[in-house]
Amino acid sequence: MHNFLPIAYFRNQFVPFAEANLSIATHALHYGTGAFGGLRGIPDPQNPDQILLFRLDRHCRRLSSSAKFLHYDLPADKIQGLITEFVRQNKPQASFYIRPLVYTSDLGISPRLHNIEHDFFIYGIELGDYLSPDGVTCRISSWVRQEDRSFPLRGKISGAYITSSLAKTEAVASGFDEAILMNSQGKVCEASGMNIFLVRDGQLITPGFDQDILEGITRDSVLAIARKLGIPVVERAVDKSELFIADEVFLSGTAAKVTPIRQIENYKLPSDRPITEKLRHQLTAITENRDPAYQDWITAIPIY
Repeated sequence: MHNFLPIAYFRNQFVPFAEANLSIATHALHYGTGAFGGLRGIPDPQNPDQILLFRLDRHCRRLSSSAKFLHYDLPADKIQGLITEFVRQNKPQASFYIRPLVYTSDLGISPRLHNIEHDFFIYGIELGDYLSPDGVTCRISSWVRQEDRSFPLRGKISGAYITSSLAKTEAVASGFDEAILMNSQGKVCEASGMNIFLVRDGQLITPGFDQDILEGITRDSVLAIARKLGIPVVERAVDKSELFIADEVFLSGTAAKVTPIRQIENYKLPSDRPITEKLRHQLTAITENRDPAYQDWITAIPIY
């Protein structure tokens, strides 16, 4: 059962969520010609009269950039203003997730991005832990991540998520919680909707942008936190076999936050995860606005 926030932004106005409906002939539904974002918000633990959003400006800039692949000019400041008003209208009382999406809104059957209408909507849903904070099991997917030469991977394009969906269902159907995708070069890429990190000999390692990963905002946050904590960081290609002998492996994402991996295929990973736990606790403190060094990552929105 999903607990959707009561108000959505749809067709240039705020309306009840139940009234924000699309035609079955909508272009983006048929061709995956949409781009979306996702960000978390929480009621401020120190001030119940305001909501805290994590890295709102960065999320809005990424969605604005993604919209450019659809030939849609949607300024980041406009997105930010609408999301802020969306939060004020809904006044969430629990941890929640915001989904803004741009899409080709024409009613037609020709796959194209020219001479076509675009639109933008926002809705939200209450969301606690997306994956178990105690750790998840993963399998190596038989599906391969797209290449940037055939798909605009620098955007969060909706059509890309057919591969993620296939990989996730394959993993769950075979008894695992999550999938790890390889890229076309046979290197570790990412999970179905998260970036991946491993720790070896005290060094934090993650695939770089040249490995066809999504430019994750939580990934960027983890890297910044690690560097500030003095943890050595390396962005490079990662072999599958490295995952099996790593000291720690974890996933990062807006929904997943920092989620440890306890098993990959039939390889059980160590239960002692000092670096993962240090990064997870620090990220939680930041999202709750308890770390003044990262206050610029938090947007506080008064709701009363």
